[in-house]
Amino acid sequence: MAALEPREKERNAFFDRLLWRIVLVMALGVVCAQTLGTFVWAHQLRQGALADALDAGKNLAMNAAGTIRFFRDLPPAYRPILIEQLRTMGGTRFFVNVNTQKIPVTAMQNNALVDSVTQAVREDLVSYLPPSEKPDMAFAWPETLQVTADGRTVKDMPQAWVEGTLLLGLRPAPVMVIQAEFEPGSWLYLAAPMPDPYFLDNSNPLTVDRVALQLVTLVTVLLITVLLVRKLIQPLNRIARAANAFRNDATPEKLPEEGSMELRRTARAFNAMQTRIQGYLLDRERLFEDISHGLKTPIMRLKLRAELLEDEVLRDALHEDLDELDVMVKTALQSVKDTAIYENLAPVRLDLLLARLAKHPIVPSASIQLHCEPISVWAKPLALERALSNLIDNAVLYGDRVDIGASTQGALAVVLIRDFGPGIAQLDMPKVFDPRVRLEHAQIKNPGGSGLGLGLARDTIHQFNGTLHLANHPQGGLVVTITLHLQEAP
Repeated sequence: MAALEPREKERNAFFDRLLWRIVLVMALGVVCAQTLGTFVWAHQLRQGALADALDAGKNLAMNAAGTIRFFRDLPPAYRPILIEQLRTMGGTRFFVNVNTQKIPVTAMQNNALVDSVTQAVREDLVSYLPPSEKPDMAFAWPETLQVTADGRTVKDMPQAWVEGTLLLGLRPAPVMVIQAEFEPGSWLYLAAPMPDPYFLDNSNPLTVDRVALQLVTLVTVLLITVLLVRKLIQPLNRIARAANAFRNDATPEKLPEEGSMELRRTARAFNAMQTRIQGYLLDRERLFEDISHGLKTPIMRLKLRAELLEDEVLRDALHEDLDELDVMVKTALQSVKDTAIYENLAPVRLDLLLARLAKHPIVPSASIQLHCEPISVWAKPLALERALSNLIDNAVLYGDRVDIGASTQGALAVVLIRDFGPGIAQLDMPKVFDPRVRLEHAQIKNPGGSGLGLGLARDTIHQFNGTLHLANHPQGGLVVTITLHLQEAP
């Protein structure tokens, strides 16, 4: 059974704490800023790399076209001599060879920068050379680059032939290979790296090193945020602890007025508020103590006069009423002080208590049916008696006939109090617990009521972790459901 207004429990979800909410916001902010900045920077880097590579490719295409025209115009007998001189003495940036056919080259694939430069160089070669020379161009990696028609690769060439033109060290670079048929059956083979051999590095800005740098930045910002926010929220936690520990019977804990201007102002206001509230509570407590003290004297006089009565039944009844009035005075004082100075939690025989209350209803002619099994619950005896008495009195006053049942469900005792009256409209259910609120039929049935019974009963049941729930019975009338912990419960 759920209470109409269950106690609100503090949530312990991870991101329900202010610290982690701020950390989450900071993390999202840093990630968004880094992502946007990296995107803009990467776009600019790629555009710059593309422009530089295109300029370098055009220069290489111009030099290659000049070299092709030079070999075309050179007498055939001098071509081997010139190639041998270039291989041994240098004088060109190209690795040069003449083959009888076009050599197959494994071109680099799936690289936008390589594709753009390849297309631009091809277009320039076509514009610099006649169509009959059929120029072709591709980028390839030098490790498996074939340079002769008989299948020899760069690695098969003497080191002196290629070390001045091709980079074959620990970090090889892409090689631009240009082939052109400058005369029938003669293909000039030119190979050279770009002026910036490692121009492809700028085509992929998101390298492992750069991503690691971004993560280090993010972690650093989050650590600083956690340390700073924890320092900032410490005064808030102190205020929460002081508010929870505040009692009207103890000297309030003064918060240290330290930290930023806003925190000092908050601590100062909280201290002043504690002092004012304590003063109000002490004044109210003294007032009710005076009232309680003033009522004890006439109650005692009435008890003494009751002893003079010869009718033993009447004397006992009068003593019982006076004892109840005395308990009511103490309970009123206790409710004002909000402390448990008169009663502690203890085992209570619920079935016997309900039987005693049902034996003497507020309306003697009322019909009360009781169905209870032996049950012991954990509660404050007098407080529970007053709460159940209020509920049974309400049921008798507004329903004439009452059914009361008590049973156990697991570790709980469940009490059902059903009257056969008009019930309560669903919209009015939350209102009936408010002080001084009395519905129309209640004012007719019980014009002298105060409208405090239901609220006090619910608050009392909640004091020993019980619940109270109202519902209309399908066949008419109101059902009050109360759950209490059994005696074995801690």
